[in-house]
Amino acid sequence: MIKDDTLWKGILENVWDDFLRFMFKDADHIFDMERSFEFLDKELEDLFPATDNDAPKFVDKLVKVFTRTGKEEWILVHVEVQGYHDKDFALRMFRYFYRILDRYGMPVTAVAIFTDRNKKFHPKSYKYSCLGTSTTYSFNTYKIIDQDEVEIEKDDNPFAIVILTVLLALKKKKLSDDDLLHLKLQIFRNLYQRNVHPSKTRGLHTFLNLYVHFASPETSIKFEEAIQTITENKKTMGIEEFVLERAKKQGLKLGIDQGIEKNQTEVVKQLIVKTDFDNARIADIAGVSIAFVENLRK
Repeated sequence: MIKDDTLWKGILENVWDDFLRFMFKDADHIFDMERSFEFLDKELEDLFPATDNDAPKFVDKLVKVFTRTGKEEWILVHVEVQGYHDKDFALRMFRYFYRILDRYGMPVTAVAIFTDRNKKFHPKSYKYSCLGTSTTYSFNTYKIIDQDEVEIEKDDNPFAIVILTVLLALKKKKLSDDDLLHLKLQIFRNLYQRNVHPSKTRGLHTFLNLYVHFASPETSIKFEEAIQTITENKKTMGIEEFVLERAKKQGLKLGIDQGIEKNQTEVVKQLIVKTDFDNARIADIAGVSIAFVENLRK
């Protein structure tokens, strides 16, 4: 799903240092946060090519992170974001592990983030045994639906905003647009009141804005108007370019290539409501005429 895949990949890169601090209590003592992080997306794709039956089915990240050992040492952090029940998930995590270890020969740690609603689905390890030969592979996990929302709201770590956003999305079906608007603005105020670097604020706003959708375009407009009031008309969009480019290459473009006018209309509507792009740029992204965009905007 474009929403989950693209937004998660974008936000993990945007707040990677905060993610490490959120998942590992001693992160600042373990990792050298002043060194640059290397996101090995292409290398991971090479390990799990699209034609491979074991290819990733949701969100995967492999990141090279330097440690504070005093030497030029680094480890690999593998992150998997899983949004549905998969009986073979633990096996897939194990396959990731041994392929990465075999390729790089460096220490590997893994984190699985579960964004689904099924509280019973929470694999934490893979076990194998055959005639006296056995192994157990355990990995770090974080089940979002099990988290205490009140405690997360108190957490000063910017990555907590990501968790609050997903928690809101999980209970969205039970909420009216008005209730959703109130809670979504509450999360944004929580974000805006923090002393967070502007680039991270923009990225987190984009994640919140695009991850949790309203039923009606009118409510989306109300949300954006409220954001402008809160921020005093300061621009807050950040990972938008990342999101739109991937969307164009993946699902949105697919719908357009199939010639489905309904998809074109929905794409343009979303870009009008959720961005401040002009008609020409929206037309270029959606693959439609400027007149088509102008008519919808009216």
